Amino acid sequence: MARYTGPVCRQCRREGMKLYLKGEKCITKCTVERRPSPPGMHQQRRRKVSDFALQLREKQKARRMYGVLERQMKNTFEKALETKGATGDQLLVLLETRLDNVVYRSGFAKSRAQARQVVGHRHIEVNGHVASIPSRRVRAGDLVTVREPSRALQYFKDALAWAKTQPRPGWLEVDPDSYTTRMVTTPTRDQIETQVDTQLIVEHYSR
Repeated sequence: MARYTGPVCRQCRREGMKLYLKGEKCITKCTVERRPSPPGMHQQRRRKVSDFALQLREKQKARRMYGVLERQMKNTFEKALETKGATGDQLLVLLETRLDNVVYRSGFAKSRAQARQVVGHRHIEVNGHVASIPSRRVRAGDLVTVREPSRALQYFKDALAWAKTQPRPGWLEVDPDSYTTRMVTTPTRDQIETQVDTQLIVEHYSR
């Protein structure tokens, strides 16, 4: 399955909420606020929603929010199954501790898609080593930094100002001036603000 390359605002409208896929534009110019109805010509037709449809929508919402493909999502779910604790909670923890998400949460990218590009272009180091795989898992104690040569780029000069204005989760310790982020602890479900019903996702993959 190829990555979606169409208008991302359609995805937000389909899920009925902001997924923050366009970064700053989601705050200043949000399509969902102007057109809250789902995309398509039959969006107004009422129909009974099945349990499968509810489970699918919740899974798609999480996939689109974190920008992962179906195979990546399923592999992450299987890893969550093998991890001690509630499967749904562990699934969110695994998604939240992806390197691209950590870069996004730190404020060095305005969206997860932008964070994946930053990582893929080798602008990020983890514990002093260049990291170019967005799905790489960041663990408690890891230090994520913007590479020294990359800090002179205009993008990161702008990102510095953005990072200073953004709220950060309690499990990350961010120093924008030095372009560094340390994961102080593995996040718990209570620290993850993602609005998804993980139980529905577990039920979907457990069919």
